[in-house]
Amino acid sequence: MSFLIRVQLPDTPGTLGAVATALGTVGADILSVDVVERGGGVAIDDLVVEIPSGRLPDALITAAESVDGVEVDAVRPYAGVLDTHRELELVEEIAAKPASGLEILAEGVPRIIRAGWAVVVEHADAGAIRLASSNAAPETPITDLPWLPLERATILDAEEAWVPETWKELGTELAATPLGKPGKALLVARPGGPNFRAAEVARLAHFAGIVAVVLDS
Repeated sequence: MSFLIRVQLPDTPGTLGAVATALGTVGADILSVDVVERGGGVAIDDLVVEIPSGRLPDALITAAESVDGVEVDAVRPYAGVLDTHRELELVEEIAAKPASGLEILAEGVPRIIRAGWAVVVEHADAGAIRLASSNAAPETPITDLPWLPLERATILDAEEAWVPETWKELGTELAATPLGKPGKALLVARPGGPNFRAAEVARLAHFAGIVAVVLDS
């Protein structure tokens, strides 16, 4: 089975290698690594690891945190490997089929930002309407989105009243960014975490800005 493990570690030479060695002691094979954020002597890294069948993911936490100064933010099942350069490929796909651009965006952006699902929503007089959804997005109606219109990309408070109870029960982390204009937004979610970092939100905003130009939104 493959898991995405997010670790916070000292940004010093050899620390990531020590984490890799520690994970290896429990049979974990690192498939890919991505630096999410770095600053103040600390790095946030996402690692996709594969562990033998029957091995509990808790073993990954214990192994990683055996390295001095390392903290595990989250561990969750993950299909595939990290592909941090897929933005251009997705933009090209959207440009080739602009009529289906929003659907392609909603389906593709979770793989880029490593989220569970995404929806495109728009502010209307009667409330928000859903324009497109990824296949994994819940069917729960989300017509009440008090944060729309949205001026800039932001991390949303997942405990606010508008958030469906089923999302709260899953510990869903949320972030959103305008899509061309404040009344239209891309909402991304991570059931079970980890929380969105500032660098990830900035990346999401940049990507949404490019897509909005392509779609002339």
